[in-house]
Amino acid sequence: MGAGVGICVENSIEVFALPSSGFCIRLLGPLTVEKLDIAVALPSSRKVRALLAYLACAQGPVTRTHLCELLWDVPNDPRGELRWCLSRLRAVVDDEDRTRICTVSDTVALDLSDGELDVAILTRATQGKLHDLPIEQLYSLRALLRGEFVAGLDIDRNPEFAAWSGGQRRRFRDLHIAILEETVARMTIDTPEGRECLEAWLQLAPFDVRPHQVLLTSLSRAGRVQEGDEHMGATVRRFEAEGLEWLPLRELWRSVRSGSHGALARTNAFESVHLQSDIQGTAKPTRRASVCVMPFVDRSDSGNRSTLGEGFAEDIITRLAKLRMLFVIARGSVFALGERNIPPQEAGRLLNVDYVVSGSIRQHQDHVTFFIELAEARNSRVVWADEFNSKAMDAFTLHADIADRIVESISKEIETTERNRAVLKPPNSLDAWEAYHCGLWHMYRFSAADNARAAHFFELALRQDRTFARAYAAMSFTHFQNAFLHRPADREAEIARAYAAAGESLSADDHDPAAHWAMGRALWLRGRQDDALIELEECVSLSPNFALGHYMLAFVHGQSGDPRLAIASSECSRKLSPFDPLLFAMLSARALAHFRLGEYEEAAHWAIKGAARRNAHVHIKMIAAGCLSAAGRLNDARELVGSMRETAPNYRLQDFLTAFRFSPEAAQQFRTNVERIG
Repeated sequence: MGAGVGICVENSIEVFALPSSGFCIRLLGPLTVEKLDIAVALPSSRKVRALLAYLACAQGPVTRTHLCELLWDVPNDPRGELRWCLSRLRAVVDDEDRTRICTVSDTVALDLSDGELDVAILTRATQGKLHDLPIEQLYSLRALLRGEFVAGLDIDRNPEFAAWSGGQRRRFRDLHIAILEETVARMTIDTPEGRECLEAWLQLAPFDVRPHQVLLTSLSRAGRVQEGDEHMGATVRRFEAEGLEWLPLRELWRSVRSGSHGALARTNAFESVHLQSDIQGTAKPTRRASVCVMPFVDRSDSGNRSTLGEGFAEDIITRLAKLRMLFVIARGSVFALGERNIPPQEAGRLLNVDYVVSGSIRQHQDHVTFFIELAEARNSRVVWADEFNSKAMDAFTLHADIADRIVESISKEIETTERNRAVLKPPNSLDAWEAYHCGLWHMYRFSAADNARAAHFFELALRQDRTFARAYAAMSFTHFQNAFLHRPADREAEIARAYAAAGESLSADDHDPAAHWAMGRALWLRGRQDDALIELEECVSLSPNFALGHYMLAFVHGQSGDPRLAIASSECSRKLSPFDPLLFAMLSARALAHFRLGEYEEAAHWAIKGAARRNAHVHIKMIAAGCLSAAGRLNDARELVGSMRETAPNYRLQDFLTAFRFSPEAAQQFRTNVERIG
């Protein structure tokens, strides 16, 4: 980064500014590129801009394979699309006498040796402790933080890029909060600059007790008690709207008004919540997302509700309730509002739920179309909408397969929304529900570090509610992941922990399909395949739309059970949850089943699809290598193994065979084909 950074002074506050001859990329706020202080027009393609952001942040050259996995969801020609994006990018960043996009062999890099990057400036400046920086430099760093990381740059159906950009956004948001906190600590809040910093801190972290404490203390000392009361009232309403505990904040305000704020300053929000629970002697039950399902409108005739619409809504209510994860409003309440022609969003507000499901049915000749919409009740934002088609049946026959797909889609979309909301909150403000969803966010990244972080959040959830069955099931999965994927020093201990946590989940709620799913996985780890299949069959019996139960049946049968059943179960899981975080595993389980049947071309087809998914781990790529070899595609198999060695140089075939539980014949069959690759 040879250009360096200049500093100018505006109104006695230093701000960073690039030399007028510099080249600059700004990723904080809207993505911009500047040459000679003039903004360069960026291509309209979101993929091109996402590629620029990723290359700018990369620590070195990036392989084309990785870029294809990052930005494309198995397109027909990912490398061709990458070449097109690079050509558009060169027009933005390259000059006649300066090439900044560098391609060497199979790698791509962005050379910024003659320019600057705002996130690099920020990272360099904050490598040490913030309290060692002069106040002027803290002001300067604030000037760089124009908004969230690549604000507004999101790509539909690209979860790999979404995970990366989401992580970067949280990182710089947390850094922004830390800078504001340090700045406020050194300032007088009564000054315009102090108020501005405190307001910015409150806006970024509205559910963090610390900025509220600073403001309330300042108002109390200034004798502005009425303003403090007004702030407390507004804050309590906001906490209640999010389902957060606000009693510690009220106690804080009482303390600062009485002059005892110093002692309370050492108690964070998480400790305060637990102190309150200990005093009361009772544990607060886990909050769950709440949903109401309104009767479906029949659009095929008069536009009124029909018996078919009511029956379909009732079926969805029943199936959602069987998931045991959501608070589902009973049929009587929603149908009573439907009888009064209350609109869905108004019904959601009257019932005080988080989400509203509404829809319509249109019958035309021999087809029926179902239109579904899931919206947040609080702000009427549509979270998900889709339509499903089916051949017409008896008007009073429930369309079970479509109902299952709709229910699985609703549960996944709510889980994603709750997860994304939870990860943006400060850890010390999380309740059990939010801590659980933060854990899910890390769990599905399939790295050892993220798996440990997931276990931390699940434990946090369980400390608040020891009856939270889903948190136990998820904790079991982290131990399963350790034993299956991460090669721990004591694999048997991890297997025992997975089994114990699954048992706790069943004890907490033996009607939760996730508890039986967790136990099925744990029994499989212990080599008890028949017992595992019994638990997994119970899982899908309790909730036929629980996609992960069907996937796990495919997983077990695909290795040493009935391969035909594995194919059917894999297809069912994929149909129920086509964008599931474990989609790569659903595809690979089917590939193993075809492999055992000697259908090698089919096996290679499904294995490649699985290996191309964004979060496919090394076992999945080994499945693809073995299936490609069996299909006679040795060059493709060797290329895949080469890419595996880049990320897992110590991985061996024996690691794969130890993790899985193939029949002896299937294990030898796989070993023979992998050894052909060399």
